[in-house]
Amino acid sequence: MPHGGQILVDALNAQGTTRVFCIPGESYLAALDGLYESGIDTVVARQEGGAAMMAEAQGKLTGRPGVCFVTRGPGATNASAGVHVAMQDSTPMVLFIGQVASDQRDREAFQEVDYRAMFAPLAKWVGEIDRTERIPEYVSRAFHVAQSGRPGPVVLALPEDMLSAACEAEIVPAANPPSGRAAESDITAVLDLLAEAERPLILAGGPLWSEEARLALQSFAETAQIPVATSLRCQDYFDNTHPAYAGDMGIAANPALATRLREADVLLCLGARLGEMTTAGYTLVTPPVPAQKLIHVHPDPSEPGHVYYPTLAVAAQAGEVAQQLAAAARPPAQDRRALITEAHSAYLEWQAPEETPGTLHMEQVLVHLRDTLPETAILTNGAGNYCGWLHRYYRWRRYRTQLAPTSGSMGYGLPAAVAAALEHPDRPVICFAGDGCFQMTMQEFGTACDYGARVIVLLVNNGMYGTIRMHQQAHYPGRVSGTRLKNPDFAAWARSYGALGLTVTRDAEFPEAITQALAAETPALIELKTDPRALSTRLILKDL
Repeated sequence: MPHGGQILVDALNAQGTTRVFCIPGESYLAALDGLYESGIDTVVARQEGGAAMMAEAQGKLTGRPGVCFVTRGPGATNASAGVHVAMQDSTPMVLFIGQVASDQRDREAFQEVDYRAMFAPLAKWVGEIDRTERIPEYVSRAFHVAQSGRPGPVVLALPEDMLSAACEAEIVPAANPPSGRAAESDITAVLDLLAEAERPLILAGGPLWSEEARLALQSFAETAQIPVATSLRCQDYFDNTHPAYAGDMGIAANPALATRLREADVLLCLGARLGEMTTAGYTLVTPPVPAQKLIHVHPDPSEPGHVYYPTLAVAAQAGEVAQQLAAAARPPAQDRRALITEAHSAYLEWQAPEETPGTLHMEQVLVHLRDTLPETAILTNGAGNYCGWLHRYYRWRRYRTQLAPTSGSMGYGLPAAVAAALEHPDRPVICFAGDGCFQMTMQEFGTACDYGARVIVLLVNNGMYGTIRMHQQAHYPGRVSGTRLKNPDFAAWARSYGALGLTVTRDAEFPEAITQALAAETPALIELKTDPRALSTRLILKDL
């Protein structure tokens, strides 16, 4: 009879799992044995936080749960960073954690943790499989929960003796979550509200989109004559070169777009939660009753009304609703083509490079990438002021070519890039990282080298935690504390792995460097040494 580890892997195969990320541990040896000759690609990362972020990125890319295995205790606590990203980003993910044997529970055994208590606020559901024959049942539930309603992470603890025990168990077929379509009456109500609006705006974001949904939304925007903005780090949900694109409502958004959002008479929020970052601290859309008539479409029926009173609430998947709206679209009661033209023109004006100090200008780096990378290129990032140049100046044209944490997690960019390069080895994968952000997960560059994941890291090195330094300058000028960084020679460090490592200090050097990196047969790292005075796309640090 198969042991529990084999049954678990058979259940993963039934769910269509093709790749898992892990850090090996003795607490789940039987599962590792089950993965042997399973046909499932097992990627061994360097730290559990990196492995969990890789699994989260895999979930984003495929729309199916990314899978991660970690060991108990410290392994689980390290992995919690990736679980938090998955929760706030509404990404389907399943984290399996080795657990102490069931006959040792509640003794504070070696590395014992109560995972139900630990992960309760971080995951959609936390379970512990106590009987080997119930493994397929738990795995089926985990994959259903991770993908249904508002997607998110599920955590399953695996007691060591449960995995090693042998039994017969019936494997459950792949999860079959609900369709997520809206009722036709809801679609009609949405169209009626939008048809009579004078200054409508669509805000696209959240989970459960697709390339088909992106194209449908563009078709609907054209027919209904409504400009479309995207929420924080969802810029690839709409072709940024499309004449109806108004820009992104992220951190430090275009002031003209912020005004457009504030002054809209009808706001169709497709999938986004309308969180703090997208609403500029809940000021552009004010709770509890917004000035705009709010049509809130969200897969979780408890989300509309959670913060904002909706004029119309629709419990459905945004991508499905976009396709339903496109199929039923009709022209507005009054011509609104000028509204679209004004919104897109303001976006293009915001994209005009604004010069920052130094000999290497991030705005020029991004303009070069914008003009030369293919539309299939995948760009990733973590968190930090360096992201501002990427978000402001790049133009995304295809769905799921942007991988970035709406949770604002530092260190995300590199693990996400590794996952993307393994999933799409034929496409350029560019990771943007600040020097502080990169050093949160820089060990995963070794994972990229180990597995031949041809990531290109553009490491923006200004010698400090720039975002915190910005706030420090604003609130405690002249009192620099805890924000300086002592950095290594990052390019030399990359070369020590056998990868390509380059250093760029001037604008003229970057085109040749990125050409070399794109042609390399190995991972590559380009260290971009920027002037620390260039604090953001618009702010200059005067007091170093």
